[in-house]
Amino acid sequence: MANTAGARKRARQSEKRRQHNAGQRSTLRTAIKGVQKAILAGDKTAALKIYQESMSVVDRIADKRIIHKNKAARHKSRLAAQIKAMAQA
Repeated sequence: MANTAGARKRARQSEKRRQHNAGQRSTLRTAIKGVQKAILAGDKTAALKIYQESMSVVDRIADKRIIHKNKAARHKSRLAAQIKAMAQA
């Protein structure tokens, strides 16, 4: 346990920040799963629409540095490739 008032305050702030970031990460995962579900359903137009909405969420969370910008780019690229492959299949 923290011994000083400053350390106790820092512990409170860290916990509050951790919970906020966890919620943001959950929002990110939900957005990605929504796109994946649309891809599995096989509806390309719906998948594209959900992809465009979800990528703003991914970018917003990367801008807040909750995830690294390269991880956001990797998610976006892989989902876009899966959507693009739907037309070929």
